[in-house]
Amino acid sequence: MKRKWLFIGGIPVLVLLAGVIWLAGLFYDLPSVEPDSLNLRRPGIRITDRYGQTLYEVIRDEQGSQMDVNLEKIPKNLRRAAIDTEDAHFYENPGVDLTGLLRAFWINLTGGETLSGGSTITQQVARNLLLSSEERAERTVSRKLREMILAWQLTNRYSKDEILALYLNQTYYGGMTYGAGIVAAQTYGVEAAARTYFGKPLEKLSLAECALLAGLPQAPALYNPYTDLEAARRRRNVVIDLMLKAGDISDVQAGQAKNEPVTLSADPFPWEAPHFAWLVRSTIDGLFSPEDIQAKGGLVVRTSLNLAWQQLTEKAVHDQLAYLQQSEGGHDVHNAAVVAIDPHNGQVLAMVGSPDFFDSRHDGALNMATSARQPGSALKPFIYALALDPAAKEPWTAAEMLLDVNSHFLTRDGKTYTPANFNHQEHGPVSLRQALASSLNIPAVVALDHVGLDTAAQFFNRLGMDSLGNSPDLDISLALGGGEVSLLDLTGAYGSLANAGAYIPPVTILDIRDSRGTLMYQAQDSPGELVIDPRTAWLVSDILSDDDARSLGFPANSILNIGRPAAVKTGTTSNFHDNWTVGYTPDLVVGVWAGNAGQQPMQDVTGLSGSGPIWHTVMRSLTAGQPIKGFERPEGLQQVEVCALSGKLPGPACPYTRHEWFIDGTAPTQTDHVFHKVMVDAESGRLADDRTPPDRLLEVTALDLPAQAAPWARQNGLILWDDLISGMTDGVTGPDAETGVWITSPGAGSVYVLTSKKPRQDQQILIEAAVKGNQDRMVIYVDGSPLADFSAPPYRAWWPLSPGKHLIWAQTTDSAGNTLTGPSVEINVMDESS
Repeated sequence: MKRKWLFIGGIPVLVLLAGVIWLAGLFYDLPSVEPDSLNLRRPGIRITDRYGQTLYEVIRDEQGSQMDVNLEKIPKNLRRAAIDTEDAHFYENPGVDLTGLLRAFWINLTGGETLSGGSTITQQVARNLLLSSEERAERTVSRKLREMILAWQLTNRYSKDEILALYLNQTYYGGMTYGAGIVAAQTYGVEAAARTYFGKPLEKLSLAECALLAGLPQAPALYNPYTDLEAARRRRNVVIDLMLKAGDISDVQAGQAKNEPVTLSADPFPWEAPHFAWLVRSTIDGLFSPEDIQAKGGLVVRTSLNLAWQQLTEKAVHDQLAYLQQSEGGHDVHNAAVVAIDPHNGQVLAMVGSPDFFDSRHDGALNMATSARQPGSALKPFIYALALDPAAKEPWTAAEMLLDVNSHFLTRDGKTYTPANFNHQEHGPVSLRQALASSLNIPAVVALDHVGLDTAAQFFNRLGMDSLGNSPDLDISLALGGGEVSLLDLTGAYGSLANAGAYIPPVTILDIRDSRGTLMYQAQDSPGELVIDPRTAWLVSDILSDDDARSLGFPANSILNIGRPAAVKTGTTSNFHDNWTVGYTPDLVVGVWAGNAGQQPMQDVTGLSGSGPIWHTVMRSLTAGQPIKGFERPEGLQQVEVCALSGKLPGPACPYTRHEWFIDGTAPTQTDHVFHKVMVDAESGRLADDRTPPDRLLEVTALDLPAQAAPWARQNGLILWDDLISGMTDGVTGPDAETGVWITSPGAGSVYVLTSKKPRQDQQILIEAAVKGNQDRMVIYVDGSPLADFSAPPYRAWWPLSPGKHLIWAQTTDSAGNTLTGPSVEINVMDESS
C-alpha cells in the first residue's frame, strides 16, 4: 500500500518535471530578437521616372516586391486601420492579447466570420520574422506559445512604433497568378501593395484604399481584388466598420469610404520603358554591389525619364510602323528606336528601344537605342562643323563653293572611292549651306578629305561617339556613314549643337536614395565640355533649319518642318538597313532610328518616309504648349551679301546674290571670279577680237569653274571660260581598231592657256579614257608617267596644267593578260603671257 501511494504521489512530480522539460524545450532554441536575427525581406530596387512614377522594380532573389517606408510616411488612416483590424489594444498589450485569442477561438469554433485576428500585431511580426517557414506552417500549441514568448521579448526590445513599422513593411499583402497557377509576383509591405493594387504611392491613398489594404493580411488570396473584387469590397467595409467602432473615423467618413468605387491599377506589376529601365539597372550595378543594396534596405532610383513623354513617344513608334506595315508592300520594316534628350543637362527624357520588348520574332528585347549601326548621312553636320571651325588651318564658310560632280578619292588602302548622291544626280557648284542642308554626298566626302580622317576621329571621341573615333576601319567613306554608332551616342552628340557647342554625356539617373530616404547618389550638374565653337554650332543649326537650303534634296514644307525652328538631319544607308532622323530645337534633341534589328534591308524607306514621321510626331508632341524659340545667335557673327555661287563678294557679272552669315574674320574679301561677261563671235563661238564683225558680236556670261566641273557644265549647256580661251581643236580620237582603248578627252591638238585669274594649282584638265568591253584595269599616262590606276569605270582623272606639249595615252589589260596601249593624244599648254 505504501508503495502504491508513493507511486501515485509521484505522478504530480513527473507531470511537473515533464512540464518543466517541455517549457525548457520552448525556450531552448528560441531565436534572438536582436535586429541581426530578424528574417527581414530585403527590398530590391525601385526604378522611377523623374516624378516618382514606378517604371520597374528589381525584385531580389524572387522574394517579391517590397519597399521599406518610415512609419511617419505611412498614412495615419492605414496605421489605424491595421491596428483596429489586427490588434485593437496594440499600444496597451505586452505583445500578447489573451482576450483576443479567446474571442478568435470562439468565433472560429462557432463558424462566424473572422472580424479580427487572433494573433496580435507583435505576434505576427514574431511569427513572420523569427520563426522558420517550417515552424510557421505548424498548427501546434507549442508553436503558438513560442510565438507568444517571442512577442513578449519583442515588446521589451523594441518600441511599439518600431514593431508597427516592421509589421507594415514586412507583411504579405498578396500575390498575382497567371495561367495554371504560375506566380507572377508577390507583394510585401504597404508601399509595394499600394503601387501594386492602386498604382500610386502610399501618400496618395484614400481612406477606402487604406482600409482595403489593411484587410488583406488575414487572407490575401481570398480578398485579392484582382481575383474577387466583391470579396475585397466586403472585407474593406468590415475594416471601415472596425475603424468607426474604434472612433478613428466619423459616420460621414465611413459612409463615403464604403461608397467609393474600387479603382485598381491597370498594370499590377508595371514595367514601363523596359529598355531604359534595363539600361538604368546595368548602371546601378556599376555603382553599388548587392551587399551595398542589402545593407541600405533597398534603393529608390529616380531617373531622368518623363513617363508621360515616354508614352507619347511609344505611340508615335507604334503608329508609324503600323502605317508602314499596312501600306502596299509593307516596306519590310519592323523595328524603330527613339531617344529624347535635354541638351542643356544631357538628361534622357524618353527612350524607346523597340516597338515591343516581348516581340521575340523581331528581336524586340534588343535595345536598338544602344546598338551600334551605320549612321548614313547623319554624321555630315559634324564633318562640316570641323570644316567651319574658325580655329582650323583653312576654315571654310557657309558660303564656300563646293563641287557636287563625279569625283574620285583614294582610300587608305589605295583603292579608288567614287561616291554618288542618293538620287544619282550631280548639281555642279553648290554652297556649303546647300550641300549640308540638302545632304549631298559628294561634297561631304570633299569636306572629310579637307579636314582629315584623324582629325575627325578625335572629334568624334570628344563628342562621345567612341565606336566611330576608335574604329580601326575608318576611311573616307565615313562621311556617308561608313562606321557604326548607337542612337543614344549620336543623339547626345547632336545635343552639343543645340547646347552652343558644349557636349554633355547622356544622363539617365538623377538620384538614388536608400529605404530611409537618405541620398546615396546624385547626378552632378555640368556645363559640359566645349567641343564646338558656339558660332560654328549656331551656323550648323542655322543651316539644318533652313528649308530653302535643303531644296536640292528635299521637297518644300516636308515632314522635317514642325511649325517651329528646328534643325534636322536624315540618314539612310545605301543598303537600306538603317534609316535615321536626328534633330533639335533649342531645348530638345530627338533621334530616331528605323530598320530591322536582324539587318534585313527595308524596301523603299527613306528618312522622309521611315524615321522622319516618327521624329516629326515626337517633336510636336513633346514641344506642344511650349514657347516657340529660335536658336540664340552668339556674338562674333556678321551677315554679308555674297555672290550666290562663288561665295565671294559680288562682281559686276554676278547674276545672283544672297546674304550669308560669317564668323568674324572669315568673311570674303575677294570679288567673285566665277562669272565673266564677255563678247564672243556668234558664228565660231570663240572670244571676239578686233577682227570680229559687229553683227556677229554676242555678249555671254562664261563660268570660270575648276576643271573637275567642266564635264558637268558642258552637259548642262553652260559656257566655260576655259573653253573660250583654250582654243580647243576638233581633233577627237576614236577607239583604236587594234587595241580598243583610247583617250576620249581632251581632243588631240587641244590648246590650253594658263590664266592669271586663278591660282596655278586650281587649273587642271579632265582626262578621260574608254575601252571596248569591260576590263579589270585601266592606267592613264601623261608623258610616260602613270597619272591614275583604275579597277573599274569611269576612267577619269584630273591633271594639273604645266606649260609645254604633253602626250597622253591609256593602257589596259585584256582577259588573256595582254597589255593593250591606245594611241597617244598631244595637247599644248601655254602661259597667258605667250
